[in-house]
Amino acid sequence: MTWTLTSDVSAYGEAVESWLLRDPVRNTVLVTVLRWIRSGQYSDPLMGWFVEHGEVRGAICHTPPYPLLISAAPAADVQSLVGLLVNRGRELTGVSGPLETAATFAAAWWEPEKDRRAERLYRLATLVTPTDPSGHLALYGPGRARIVTPPDLPVAVQWFRAFQSEAHVDLAADPAPVVSSRLNRNELVWWEVGGRPVSLAGVSTPIAGMSRIGPVYTPPDYRRRGYGSAVTYAATRKALDEGASEVLLFTDLANPTSNSIYQAIGYVPVGDYASIMFN
Repeated sequence: MTWTLTSDVSAYGEAVESWLLRDPVRNTVLVTVLRWIRSGQYSDPLMGWFVEHGEVRGAICHTPPYPLLISAAPAADVQSLVGLLVNRGRELTGVSGPLETAATFAAAWWEPEKDRRAERLYRLATLVTPTDPSGHLALYGPGRARIVTPPDLPVAVQWFRAFQSEAHVDLAADPAPVVSSRLNRNELVWWEVGGRPVSLAGVSTPIAGMSRIGPVYTPPDYRRRGYGSAVTYAATRKALDEGASEVLLFTDLANPTSNSIYQAIGYVPVGDYASIMFN
C-alpha cells in the first residue's frame, strides 16, 4: 500500500487516467484538471496515486494556489499521504474532495481548518424544458444565450473574481489564465438581455462523455429574475449537443435557492463534497 508522488504528468496520466475514467462522474474535477495540466495551464503541479494489491485506489492533484484535489480514499491512506506531503514541504491552501475524505485529510493536516464550504454534486437525469405558448423558456423571461468571445475577456475575468470573492474559493488565484483558456475552448456562456450580459456559466468540453457546469454567476443587480436558471439551462443544452452523456454541477449547500433551481431543470444528487481552507 503506497502513494507515489510526481510532477510528471505523463507518468501520472499513464498510472491513473483509466482508473479515473471508470467513474468520471465522481472523479469529474480530477479528470478535467488532468486535461488542463496537459495543456500547460498550471505551473508546479504535484500529482499522485495510491496503489493497493497492484491496483490504483486513489488519486490526488495539486496546482498552486488552488487547494489539493483528492479522490475518495480510506482514512489510514489519507493520513499517510499527509505525512508524505509534509515531508516534501508542500504548502497547501486547502483540500477539496468527497466530504469524508476531505474532512479526514483536514483533520490530519498540520494547519487548522479556517473555512469549510459544503457542496453537493448533481448529475443531470432528464433536462426539463419549460416553455410558454409562444415557445419561450417560461421561467426565464426575455433573453438569449451567447458564447463568450475574446472581446468579452475583461468582463468575464471580473465576474470570475467576483464569484471567487462571494464563494470564498480560490481567493489567491488569478482567474485570468483560466478564463482565457476556457474562452478559447468556447466553454463560457452568457445569458444576455437587451444585448447586455446578466449571467455567466462555464461548461467543460466533454471528456469520456462527461461535462461539468460551473461556475455559475449572476451579479447582484440581476439576481432573482431567473437569469441563473436560464444560463444553466443553456450551458446544459450546449453540453448535451456536444455529446455529453453525463452533465454535472456542484452546488453550495448553504444556498438552498441554487439547489432548488438545478433540481427544477432535471439535476439529481450524487454525493456530498467539501472544500476546506487552512489558515
